[in-house]
Order: sequence, then C-alpha cells, then structure tokens
Amino acid sequence: METGRGSCGEPGATLRAVSSAVLAVTSHLSVHEVLQVIVRAAGQLLDARYAALGVPDDEGSFAEFVVEGVSEAEWAAIGPLPRQHGMLAAMLRTGEPLRLADIRREPGFEGWPAAHPVLKDFLGVPIRDGKDVLGILFLANRRTGRGFTADDQELLTLFAAHAAIAMTNARLYEHNRELTVVAERNRLARELHDAVAQKLFSLRLTAQAAAALAERDPARTVAELEQVERLAAEALAELRAVIFELRPADLADGLAHSLRKHVEVLDRAHEARVRFAGDPALTLGDEQETVLYRIAQEALYNALRHAGARTVEVGLRASAAAAVLEVVDDGTGFDAAGGDAADRTGGLGLASMRDRARSIGGTLSIDSASGTGTAIRVEVPL
Repeated sequence: METGRGSCGEPGATLRAVSSAVLAVTSHLSVHEVLQVIVRAAGQLLDARYAALGVPDDEGSFAEFVVEGVSEAEWAAIGPLPRQHGMLAAMLRTGEPLRLADIRREPGFEGWPAAHPVLKDFLGVPIRDGKDVLGILFLANRRTGRGFTADDQELLTLFAAHAAIAMTNARLYEHNRELTVVAERNRLARELHDAVAQKLFSLRLTAQAAAALAERDPARTVAELEQVERLAAEALAELRAVIFELRPADLADGLAHSLRKHVEVLDRAHEARVRFAGDPALTLGDEQETVLYRIAQEALYNALRHAGARTVEVGLRASAAAAVLEVVDDGTGFDAAGGDAADRTGGLGLASMRDRARSIGGTLSIDSASGTGTAIRVEVPL
C-alpha cells in the first residue's frame, strides 16, 4: 500500500467518511434508490467529479447504468448505455479492480461518444456477492487533480463490500414485495372463484329449473324465481366486497378516515356488526399507513369470511411511543399456539400480515383460541 493518505485525511476521518457513506446507502430499500445513493456516496467519499455504477446483464453488458456528475442533457447527448466494448466492458469480463493515471492512454480506451466528458484519472472496483459481480463502481477525475492512490482503491473496495450488502438487501425486499402482491392476487382470484363463481353457477341452474317448470307448475316456478333473486343479490354483494378489496385505498384523508369508510362498507355488506373507533389526528408515513390499511383488510376478511364472526371491532390509537392497530372478533378462533395455527397460517394470511408489519418496523401479535374469537394487534413505532 502507498504511504500517502487518500482524500479523507486521518484514519479516524476515513472511518467516519466510510461510515457515513454506508449509512446513507443502507437507509434505502428501493433497488434504484440504493444504486443512486451508492454512486453519490462513492463520489463524495473520494472527491471524484464523476461516478458511475454499472449493473451487468446476462449478455456481458449493462442492464442498468447510474451516473453522478453528468446532467440529464449531457447524458442524453452521450447516447445509449456502454455495450460490449471499451474499458468498462473489459472490467465486466475480468471483474478485477482497475486504477489508471490516465485512462485515455490505455489501448482499450475506445468507443467513447464525442459528447462524453473528458476523463483522466480512473478507479474502478467490482461490487461482489461471493463470486457474483453485482455491479462495477467507477470513479474518474479526482478534484484534487493528483489522481487516485492505492489507499483510495482499498477504501473504495471496503465501501463496495458494504454496498453489496445493501444491493442484496434491496433486491430481497423488492422480491418479497412482489411475492406479497402475487399472493394477494391469488387470494382474490380464489375468492372470486369460490364465492362469486359458485353463486352464479347456482343462479344459472335455478333459472333453468324455473324455465322448465314455467308451464306445468307455476307455483314452483315462482319459488325458483325467488331463489334466483336471492342468489343474484348474494353474488352481487360478494362481487362488491371483492372489488372493494381490489380498489386501492384512498389514504389522502388519513388512515383513520379510510379505515372508517372501509368498515362502514363491510358493515352494510355483511350480516355481522362491524365497528371502528380511531384517532383521526394520528398521522404516519405513507408506507406505514398503506401497510396498516392492508393488514386491517386481511384481518377483517378473515373474521368475516372464515371465522363467522358476529361482531368485529377495529381500533386505531397512539400509545406513548407507537401507533396501535387492533382487529378483534368473536368468531370461531383457532389455537394460536398449536398445530391449528400452523395449519391455518397460509389460508388466513398471518405470515403475510407479519411480513407487512415487519416491513415498516412494526410487530404483530395474535391472541386466539378455539371458540373464543381472535385479536390481531399491530404496533408501529412513532
């Protein structure tokens, strides 16, 4: 290692700079946000005028390329992403760090668009997850004008190791959200099939029976037509309930107001008594409100469709340090500590609710026993 220090000065300042950069990256969950913050933090860490991060695809090129230090107009003038040529593509093939005093003097420096900024000193390191290369981090043109040192390369390599963790975490988070969406769609599809489709099938058979009896048994025909009317009303109510669940929640007026509207609709659509009590002044972040709304929907669905509840109470309040959502029903309940819970977890979506709560830093608890109803409680730190 060279004896000269990088741009961060003393070892303590270097550690603080790396720590700040790592914290900036790990505070984000969106993959694209993570890539942008990695690039910005790396450029600031080593005082580089230009920074970029290329994410490889399966064809030896870049699936995504994020830059810092280039305006949108300049980037548009540069043109398409770098493909399978030049120094950047060479780094993709080798996956090895590269530090150059002047990249323009290298034999592999080719294919650069005329509108591209003039690059001189250059430092590139891979972002690895084991043997897999998640991306290549590029820096160019140190503002001090003296180029990148071996210390800088080691510092950027250290930062890249933390960046790999942040990228992996963000990808897992987005994948989990995608699985949750798929599970929600599958549940609603099952509900449409199980509830609405079966009612419509029964309605069709009853209508056919009424038509067959019309001439020879008018009295039975009237009875069958009354059954048709009842089945049609039930199918319409089921369909409205499912459509209401599909419709995105309008949380513009706050979580308490949206939950109250949802509960009022369910109270009209079902024979059970559904009530809401909540603090309209309680305000949370957009993602927290959306997650709590979805958890309440799932818990209400379970109480009304699976537990046969006669009464369901939904509460939303603030404790000393947390927002608390509770959904309590007097339905059949289940053994929350035993095998019954394990058998019914998938069908009741309890794992999904726990994952949702965890995604916003909250905790979910379940109090239930066979024949005594169920209480779902979610606490989210304020």
